[in-house]
Amino acid sequence: MSEKTEKRVVMPKTVARRWVARVAHAEYRFKVLLGSVEIRNLPGLLRSFRDRRVAMAGVTPLPDLGIKESFDAIEVWSSNHEGLVRLKDWFEKRGFETTGVW
Repeated sequence: MSEKTEKRVVMPKTVARRWVARVAHAEYRFKVLLGSVEIRNLPGLLRSFRDRRVAMAGVTPLPDLGIKESFDAIEVWSSNHEGLVRLKDWFEKRGFETTGVW
């Protein structure tokens, strides 16, 4: 009486594809170009907005808001497209130039 042994081969691409499908989500970004209008500590203002310590008129807080400051721009990203478009509009109403949500 012999038992058959079964060999399983794990395909790395298949495992990776399943993992990416499980954890991936859409992310939208835009940049606020600095120079034409100055607001002191704009990244701090955005972090306070994300943490719901500050309210911005007409924009709902984005709990997954990411902020990256560079020399001439601030890059902002989130998975909430509609909220990000409203935030972009908020900046444009105040005279900032943006790259548009992409």
